[in-house]
Amino acid sequence: MNIDWDNFLWPYNETVRELKVKFRSLRQSFLTKGEHSPIEFVVGRVKTVDSIKEKMTRRVISPEVIETDMQDIAGVRIVCQFVDDIYKVVDLIHAREDMEVVEERDYVKNAKPSGYRSYHMVISYTVYLPEGPKKLLAEIQIRTLAMNFWATVEHTLNYKYKGSYPEDISKRLKSTAEAAYKLDEEMSLIKDEVQEAQKIFTKNKGKEKS
Repeated sequence: MNIDWDNFLWPYNETVRELKVKFRSLRQSFLTKGEHSPIEFVVGRVKTVDSIKEKMTRRVISPEVIETDMQDIAGVRIVCQFVDDIYKVVDLIHAREDMEVVEERDYVKNAKPSGYRSYHMVISYTVYLPEGPKKLLAEIQIRTLAMNFWATVEHTLNYKYKGSYPEDISKRLKSTAEAAYKLDEEMSLIKDEVQEAQKIFTKNKGKEKS
């Protein structure tokens, strides 16, 4: 089966674009009302053709079932300030009628052996094409700023070590993951103070513009 990758990936690109707009608009709606937004920022990407082919080989996925067996071709990452915000975002996603949660994994409370923490959700999302509506799977990762920093560094190292880290690197990664989560726990203790300071800053910023 030969795949026309441009046509195959176009709906995924559109899905990521629409999801980013929707979650960024959700963040803005909180800020407009003068409330704390559980969403700090949103990014997204579509897997490259090389990455898809590599995963197809590694996971023995045939071309006929890519759309159902590869859940992360479209990926969106939502980054939050506090751990509590992660679960607020999870609830907001569950409450939406324009997407359906089909799978979720909580790596925040149940970290991976490497120390990795994040909340993963797989959603079914309908994108509207010229020939009609099409349902696609997309993965949403929700994590704090500290978790995101750690995961970004770990992902970069993985390009060098391909997941087979030397023992000392593996120990340091796990240690820094625990330190990042400790930071999240400490920041949660002063969450109310931080949010109050943000409200004051936003209010004063508005006065400066007027």
